Amino acid sequence: MKNGKCPDPNTIHPIAGYDKEIYVKPTIKNENIIVGDFTYIADSDFEFHVTHHYPWLGDKLIIGKFCQIAAGVEFVMNGANHQMNAVSTFPFYTLEGWNMNPPETEDLQLRGDTVIGNDVWIGQNATILPGVKIGNGAIIGANSVVGSDVEAYTIVAGNPARIIRKRFDDDLIKLMLEWKWWDYSIEEIDGIIPILTNSNLDEVKSKIKSLLKAK
Repeated sequence: MKNGKCPDPNTIHPIAGYDKEIYVKPTIKNENIIVGDFTYIADSDFEFHVTHHYPWLGDKLIIGKFCQIAAGVEFVMNGANHQMNAVSTFPFYTLEGWNMNPPETEDLQLRGDTVIGNDVWIGQNATILPGVKIGNGAIIGANSVVGSDVEAYTIVAGNPARIIRKRFDDDLIKLMLEWKWWDYSIEEIDGIIPILTNSNLDEVKSKIKSLLKAK
């Protein structure tokens, strides 16, 4: 390991002397937020970026391992939804003094859990809307507003976010999803960094195939 140190997913500050980048998992207090090892955010407080997340709705934010979350990213949860199937969207029931019971959950059009895969890069100031599912290895462009699901290893950008392109051909995407390198041990991942950072994709394919055959 580098400088005799082993990566530790339970440390908060992975860069010595710098507090504006944290591993998210060891900071989580909300039981409805689940984050995998080594996912980081370029900030000192992750839960500040999760908005309208009310415990009585029960929706979860689930993020995989090794995700990279830039500054200013916001995860908007289902509590932001207003009733849209009536003539007014005003939430009288949330405000003091108004004689209205909370709408039925089906009237709020809740979209379920927000799920982010592994090794996803979310660019600066992107907004992830409720119930979105983002696949492994996807890239979300800066300032994007993501309201629809994003397939694995796909680049999206814009408001609303639209597909720019797939990162790899279908063969390599299939191999990556089968390989699931993020589930390897720390020692194993350290050993495959030369593959993970190799820009010769034909060579990468060959090496992944060899590793999968050896399993």
